[in-house]
Amino acid sequence: IDLQQVDRKGRSGTLIGGAEVAILRTILTIVFVLVCVISVILVLLQEGRSAGLGAIAGAAETYWGKNKGRSMEGNLVKGTIALAVVFFVLAIILNLGF
Repeated sequence: IDLQQVDRKGRSGTLIGGAEVAILRTILTIVFVLVCVISVILVLLQEGRSAGLGAIAGAAETYWGKNKGRSMEGNLVKGTIALAVVFFVLAIILNLGF
């Protein structure tokens, strides 16, 4: 396979060969699997959304309920959303068939 390409102006350049694409695809696949595993762990670490009978009595309005964005639970939710975006982007890139 000739990887040299000459454009209209006479400049030569190297095309991306099959080996480079295979290495890139392997790296992206490994990152994709890591994102999947970390996403599962983050989802399992989160608390359930149902507050149970405490929500009826108004027990859900605590300090941690008001400051959920700054708590550990809020950080888990933000991390899960970020990893979900990375998951979908990587899934689309890996499915392009390059």
